[in-house]
Amino acid sequence: MRHYLKTLTRFYEAVENGTKTFEVRLNDRHYSVGDTLILQEWTGVELTGREITKKITYILYDYQYCQKGYVIMAIK
Repeated sequence: MRHYLKTLTRFYEAVENGTKTFEVRLNDRHYSVGDTLILQEWTGVELTGREITKKITYILYDYQYCQKGYVIMAIK
């Protein structure tokens, strides 16, 4: 499955340069390992047109580490 997600510029740039290798999101889309994330740069007002495609390689659902309803996803 493909998920299109708005990503604020500072987080988009960290993914782009390789320093951010995870996403924390509300699990309202029922993410699964192997799904594709299309991260779209968002200024807070509009999309810039820049996109990065990443695969989900691991998902942490543990409520000891995640706020209820959220997941931490490793991306590559």
